[in-house]
Amino acid sequence: MNLTILYGLLIPFAGTALGAACVFFLKSGLGDRVQRVLTGFAAGVMVAASVWSLLIPAMEQSSGMGVWAFFPAAAGFWLGILFLLLLDHLIPHLHQKSSQPEGPRSQLKRTTMLTLAVTLHNIPEGMAVGVVYAGLLTQNATITLSGALALSLGIAIQNFPEGAILSLPLRSEGAGAGRAFGYGVLSGAVEPAAALLTILASGWIIPALPYLLSFAAGAMVYVVVEELIPEMSQGSHDHAGVLAFAAGFTLMMTLDVALG
Repeated sequence: MNLTILYGLLIPFAGTALGAACVFFLKSGLGDRVQRVLTGFAAGVMVAASVWSLLIPAMEQSSGMGVWAFFPAAAGFWLGILFLLLLDHLIPHLHQKSSQPEGPRSQLKRTTMLTLAVTLHNIPEGMAVGVVYAGLLTQNATITLSGALALSLGIAIQNFPEGAILSLPLRSEGAGAGRAFGYGVLSGAVEPAAALLTILASGWIIPALPYLLSFAAGAMVYVVVEELIPEMSQGSHDHAGVLAFAAGFTLMMTLDVALG
């Protein structure tokens, strides 16, 4: 694996770590409106990445199937949705602004369950990066290095607020800056791990690459609809979250089209 690929896998993780590092500069948590804006922005990036970086390439790679070219994308998309739904039920976790944990009963601390919630978000993002780079390593014609880097950069940009949204509330709840930062970094470490595992399994992944591209897309869309959109809509009604969603969507679309 060359250094370019390695850097591409680590870029999203760097975004999370930089966001978590905000605990060393900001003592109080983010305001509700700021959190809604950042969450909406992250949701927009993820939806655009799902379409331009994952679903469209999946259908392009299946063009030889004629009128059935949609099938791998549709099947993989639903498998991704069901996979995240299963993880939601199997892993105990707690979302910000929620007092009711999800998943099986556990004795885990609140900080641990908050970290697990963000980690669940990051699993499909790591898979998305990994499957794109796996396709790149096999010189797949529909995946370019600039397009893969655009996906890494876009996810890193939306990971920055995710890292801050996790670490700053932990700091305001009494956790030390180092501990809050550590939880933020830990939540993002799953991304390069998931990406690397995807690449290492590329021997059997490549024949099913269209399914796996759309699988990652379905998993990310699940996170957006199940978690991010409700979070960006909480509190007093305004349009900040929607506008931030549009901004994130536009940015990721532009990166993918301009660099892809």
